Parts: sequence; C-alpha cells; structure tokens
Amino acid sequence: MSTLQLFDTYERRIRPFEPLTPGKVGLYCCGPTVYNFAHIGNLRTYVFEDILFRVLRQNGYEVDFVMNITDVGHLTSDADSGEDKMELGSKRTGMSAWEMADFYTEAFKTDLDRLNILGPNTWCRATDHIKEQIAFIEDLELKGFTYKTSDGIYFNSQKLNNYGYLARLDIEGLMAGARVDSERQHVTDFALWKFSPEGEKRQMEWESPWGIGFPGWHIECSAMSAKYLGDYFDIHCGGEDHIPIHHTNEIAQTEASRGTRLANFWMHGYFLQLDNNKMSKSTGEFLRLETLLEQGIDPMVYRYFCLTAHYRTQMSFSWDSLASNQVALNRLYQAAFDWGESGDVITDFDTRFMACVNDDLNLPRALAVVWELVKSDRVPADKKATLLAFDAVLGLGIAQWKPKVIDVPEDIQQMALDRDAARQNKQWQRADELRDAVLAAGYVIEDTHDGPRVKKP
Repeated sequence: MSTLQLFDTYERRIRPFEPLTPGKVGLYCCGPTVYNFAHIGNLRTYVFEDILFRVLRQNGYEVDFVMNITDVGHLTSDADSGEDKMELGSKRTGMSAWEMADFYTEAFKTDLDRLNILGPNTWCRATDHIKEQIAFIEDLELKGFTYKTSDGIYFNSQKLNNYGYLARLDIEGLMAGARVDSERQHVTDFALWKFSPEGEKRQMEWESPWGIGFPGWHIECSAMSAKYLGDYFDIHCGGEDHIPIHHTNEIAQTEASRGTRLANFWMHGYFLQLDNNKMSKSTGEFLRLETLLEQGIDPMVYRYFCLTAHYRTQMSFSWDSLASNQVALNRLYQAAFDWGESGDVITDFDTRFMACVNDDLNLPRALAVVWELVKSDRVPADKKATLLAFDAVLGLGIAQWKPKVIDVPEDIQQMALDRDAARQNKQWQRADELRDAVLAAGYVIEDTHDGPRVKKP
C-alpha cells in the first residue's frame, strides 16, 4: 500500500505520516460552539475530518478520535470582547444556556448521522472540564506566563519566542498597527479566565483561584486534548478560520505549559463560499442541512458534493452544482445496485484509489478512479466488491441504497414491455411511439440487462 502523506499547516508542507505510537493515532477535532445550528459550511469541515478518520483506519491504524463541544467561553469577538455566545444565544432562543447547549448538541449529532459522519470515540464538553482548565491556567501562572486585569487572567504571548508561527503572524506589524486597551499588554494576548461582570449573574460561572468567572475559549481545547490524548499527539484538525487565533493560542498555551506544539500534524478544512462570501452564523447568511432536506435533496448528495473538491481549496456552493452531483450520485448508486452480488476486489483499481486518498486525501482524483471503474468492462460482481471497498472511505452508504419503489400502473408496465418487444423486432417507430406515451404519462423507461425498468423522471 502507498504511504499516507498529509499536509501539515505548521510546517506548510506535505510530509509522510508516521504515528507517534506504532499502529495507533490520536486525533482531536474542534467541535461546534452550540449556540446555533451548524451550517453546511461548518459541515464541510466535519466531512473532511470524517474522510481523514476513515483513511487512517483504512491504513490499519487504531484511531483514538476526540471531539469537543464548546458550550461556554466563546465570545462574540475573537479579541476576547463582547458577550459569551452561549449567553447571547440563550436570550435569542428563550432557553437556558444549559438547555440550549443540549438542544444544539443533539441537532449537530443528527446532522452528522444524516451525512454518515462517524462519531468520535470521545465527546468532551467544556463545562464538564472546568477543573482541568483551572489546573492548566494555574500551571501557566506558576511558570510566569499570565497576568491579571480587571476583567480576567490573560496569557502573555510575548513571553514565547515563536508565538504565531502556525499562522506565520507578522507580530511587529500587528503591534505597530493595533490599539490595545489600557490593561491588555499586547494585541496578541488572550484571556485564559474571564471574570463575571460585577453585579451580573451569569448562567454559566464557576469559582476559581482568581474569582468567579468562566474559562476562555482556547484553554478548553488545550486542557481536554491533553486529558484524553496526552501532551503531544498525532493530529489536530479544525477549520481554516482557526489558524490565526484559536489554534495559534492553543499551541502557545501548550508550549508554555507542556513544552510541545500540542500535535505533530495540524490540518485544516477550507471554507464553503455562498455567493463569494464565507458562510457565517453571525450575519445570518447560512444554509442548514435541513434546508437541503426541505428541497428534497438527500444529505448524501451534499457529502458527495464535498468530495468533488480538495479539502484545502475553498469551494463555492450553488444549487445547480448540487443538482448535477445528485444526478452523478444516483448513477453511482444505480450502477452498484444493478451489478447484483459482490465478488472480489479488483487489486489494480484498489491500489490506485488508495494512492489517491493517501496523497493528502485527494478525493477528486479518487472519484475519477471510481468513475473509471464504473465505466470499465470488468466483471460486474468484482466491480461491486471494489466500489464497496472504496466506500469504506467515501462513506456514501452504497451497500444500503435501494431504488425507490413506485407503484407503476399495469398499462404503463405493459407499454414498456411492448416497446421492448418492438425494439427486439426492429419496429423502431412503434418503439418510439410507446416510449413517448409512457413519457406523457409521467414515467420514463430505463433499459437494463434485466429488461426495461419504469421509473419517475
């Protein structure tokens, strides 16, 4: 089998993947902030991470997959100002912050199920790990990386020589061009613990050595990933928007406390564009998976759509492109169904497919191999076995698909049979007339090896 190679954002290059522990992989993916529904742009990142998880398993690795749920501490501004998104969402929905977190967490998991995204081994909620986050901050304080302001405990980013390396930040430029409030010492410093505003009772707040408050957004991932995967693990994933702030600050905290960059590989999925703009919950400009369902589009069509572009390229959404992918996926499903029983995997096709997915998850090239297989003259049963092997990575549910059963009137079925007989007798005009009559009745005839099949167009 070809060697798995992955792009590491930290080193800005594709390099061979070798697990830190032979045969085992620690994988951490940043989960949602559960103050609203996930939009399909968010879900594109989770499809990418699912493909990564599946490819790792196809390469024989035992994967310990951890995903967090952010249910506190993510403020409306990445610069540690504004209101906690959970408190703000509670006002919008009329639910308590705790009820809302449960509601949107379950909605997110439902979306993952609909997209056939495999769940992690471990779900970890920020509010269940306050103790670990406080302990992490205490360690940073002991090592001299923190300072206190009137609104919280902050990390002093300039005490690290290589702060911002992941994003290749221009620290001098940021310092020169930024306004910093009177208490925050540097523009790149960030909150580890925020104090509850005086005289205001928050729904989510805890006692700490520094006062009543709540953790910052970044500390949760450093603390929880360390708890479940250790101080240095194999792969950390997220969206491209995490690179300049969230993941940069996770690395800073962990370097200061544990002396590691947290993960050996940092991988990021890129945005889905809507009318050339990033999909965003803050502006309200986003589409949910539910929106697609309301339009009669199977979520698997959206999954297939995501596979047609490399995860490190931005992708534009349009209803026309989704429709063309729906046609392609239905053709794939129907072909596999028509091939009948499964036979033996075709080695040369399987080798080429794995070479594509092991080349930094190059799914567009892998799909080209899929369609080459479909159009090939190989034994149908072997083609099916090979496609099902591919689907362990693609995750399209090919084995489970069955054509929709429709109630075709007997007279329409008879016309299809009469047309088939006319064609066999080379009565082409009669065959065309029968085909047109069936079409006028709202059905189409599909010619197969087993005879004519009547279906809705």
